[in-house]
Amino acid sequence: MAQASAASRIVVKVGTSTITHESGKPNIHCIERLCRVLADISNGGRDIVLVTSGAVGVGLGRLGITERPTDISERQAMAAVGQCELMFLYDKFFSEYGASCAQVLLTGDCIDDEKRKNHVTNCINALLGHSIIPIINENDAVSVDELEGHNIGDNDNLSAIVARLIGADALVMLTDIDGLYDRDPRTDPQAVKLPVVLEINDNIRELAGGTGSKRGTGGMVTKLSAAQSANEVGIDAYIIAGSAPEALYDLLEGKSVGTHFVPHRAR
Repeated sequence: MAQASAASRIVVKVGTSTITHESGKPNIHCIERLCRVLADISNGGRDIVLVTSGAVGVGLGRLGITERPTDISERQAMAAVGQCELMFLYDKFFSEYGASCAQVLLTGDCIDDEKRKNHVTNCINALLGHSIIPIINENDAVSVDELEGHNIGDNDNLSAIVARLIGADALVMLTDIDGLYDRDPRTDPQAVKLPVVLEINDNIRELAGGTGSKRGTGGMVTKLSAAQSANEVGIDAYIIAGSAPEALYDLLEGKSVGTHFVPHRAR
């Protein structure tokens, strides 16, 4: 079975619930810790790509709005406000730890059109060639694909798309639960975490609940879909707790962290 310790190119996806408070305002402590860990890993010579959610959630918090709007244009506006603040925070913290970052905003047609997809791939590879951490999000201010739940759909799916595009060795999804459990650990203290999943089948899918928090669009279902997409092309996928990004060090040292979804080639 392959270990993350051998991974030289890693896509890390972080969800809205990890980098924001219930109020929707940025969780500065979590963002700072995440940037410190990713900068350190990048500075150590590994390629790091960050796929971030949170633009709409941060926009809501910035404007003091407590409920996610149902109107698409309002959510587009929230995304535009929130993306600006998110990138300010990422740039600030990465810079403090000796790493550079760059913003890459994608829409569905960037993936569907072969020529544009190649341009995206070349851009990300060029950034990584300069040891710059690409920060990727769907461009919700001009594209409503994620907001309406189709095409790219969500940032879990986007992270798998990016991992496939750039030939990543590992996809790590940081979320508010530290792996896949046989029952919901938030309601059942007897729930048991599955450290390894060899095949994402119907039985595994049944373990996934519904959507995520009110600030985000994802959930365990979308993470399983992303893990399966990565596994199909030989990429190891992991779900670990976003509240403790330092666990990435353990993961890259070959320790068992979260849930490891193993592609066929690694069995």
